[in-house]
Amino acid sequence: MTPTELEAHIAELPKVLLHDHLDGGLRPQTVIELAADAGHELPTQDSAALADWFEDAADSGSLVRYLETFDHTIAVMQTADALRRVAREAVLDLAADGVVYAEQRWAPEQHLTRGLSLQETVDAVQAGIVEGTALAAEQGRTIRVGQLVTAMRHADRWQEIAELAVANRDNGVVGFDIAGAEDGFPPSRHPEIWRYLAENDFPTTIHAGEAAGVESIREAVHLGQADRLGHGARIVEDIAFDAEAGTATFGRLAHWVRDHQVTLELCPCSNLQTGVAETIRDHPITRLKELDFAVTLNTDNRLMSRTSMTNEMTRLVHEAGWTIDDLADVTITAAWSAFVHHDERRALVDDVILPGYQKIEGAQL
Repeated sequence: MTPTELEAHIAELPKVLLHDHLDGGLRPQTVIELAADAGHELPTQDSAALADWFEDAADSGSLVRYLETFDHTIAVMQTADALRRVAREAVLDLAADGVVYAEQRWAPEQHLTRGLSLQETVDAVQAGIVEGTALAAEQGRTIRVGQLVTAMRHADRWQEIAELAVANRDNGVVGFDIAGAEDGFPPSRHPEIWRYLAENDFPTTIHAGEAAGVESIREAVHLGQADRLGHGARIVEDIAFDAEAGTATFGRLAHWVRDHQVTLELCPCSNLQTGVAETIRDHPITRLKELDFAVTLNTDNRLMSRTSMTNEMTRLVHEAGWTIDDLADVTITAAWSAFVHHDERRALVDDVILPGYQKIEGAQL
């Protein structure tokens, strides 16, 4: 199958998305309408111009500047109705993109300014997910979505948020995360939280290896006992490449991450904006995949990066020479890394992903 032929089929391929922020995927028109209700001032009232503004503001090469764009989206997500709507629309947009399994991460502590309790925010998001799943089914699309409850690194509510996540494990929450400014706010800020999560057999992913490097990853996998790394791209800093000899020499941490198949939640388009890489061709995702790391493909923030899973896949095919086998590999790895039980992962791979890929003429998996 040629790249051109493959690109024509990418939209219909089943996709698995592990790293997608709820507050980074709003529809521009939804932001405008919710901002009017909240009395929040936006840079523009035109949906197309607002989409341009988010992309341009995020496209600064700085993670700190990138995170500032969330001031607007979080501001309009402060009521139960707003949270429910955003979650519902996220599910519908992902399903329309061919996503069959997704985990939506978000920080409940950022949605309390208009009187909601932490539990009420989780309930509202879950209601939206349920509504969106049902509406997608009516449209002939099957999707399953779980919540990843996130604590903000710079705040000191990690224990409270972890307890919230564990308390809602039967209410749609599938895992725990920490996010926000990575450099200067390591997992060791609150070491007791990781013991609590482990004692409760609760899945964990930690943002690491995006704005900070190897030491951030080391704490995430050893102290935080992370099942997955949010991004993790900078693990390449622990690998010495000899282009002339065509060899790669691993440091001890790189060996550990690969040997234990710690899942990397890589987000190419977003990483171009935050300065992890300059081009899709140069992004570490291809090299790490070739070295047999547990690589997955993700969107991160669909609004800020103006992206989708179809776009991420298409750019890798067009700009980095990926094949249908490459796309299948990262999709299957993502399915096996999902925060659901083993039999559910197997069913996702055997009953949904493989049949979906095998429908594509010329695919030999």
